Amino acid sequence: MKAVFDTNVLIAAFLTEGLCSGLMIRARKQSFSLVLCDDIISEFEGILRKKFKITPADVSEISAIVSEATSEIIHDLSPVPNICRDPNDNMIIACAVDAHAGYIVTGDEDLLILKKHRDIVIINPRNFEALFAD
Repeated sequence: MKAVFDTNVLIAAFLTEGLCSGLMIRARKQSFSLVLCDDIISEFEGILRKKFKITPADVSEISAIVSEATSEIIHDLSPVPNICRDPNDNMIIACAVDAHAGYIVTGDEDLLILKKHRDIVIINPRNFEALFAD
């Protein structure tokens, strides 16, 4: 199973101890394939530095953990039409399409309202975690 995490899920994975950090642990254990793109990673690192004032050294450490958890990084996204209410979220969809992912995991209402794009299910972290329930 392939999944794309949007930036807010990545932020929550590192700044809170909860559901999203548990999903990052699952990704590191390869319970599923986490796919990201350069744009998501850049946005993530920028938010850590600017909004949360995390030092460049710590951002590098966090990025190394994300790289370890990621099974694939898409470098050149195919263009997608404006699908989301927030055009900045189109890169998340483009990443998932290019990766042939089954899921986009997000807490962003602008993405969640879509529910699905092509065969990609757009799901919140709690419902994604529920897929692993025994």
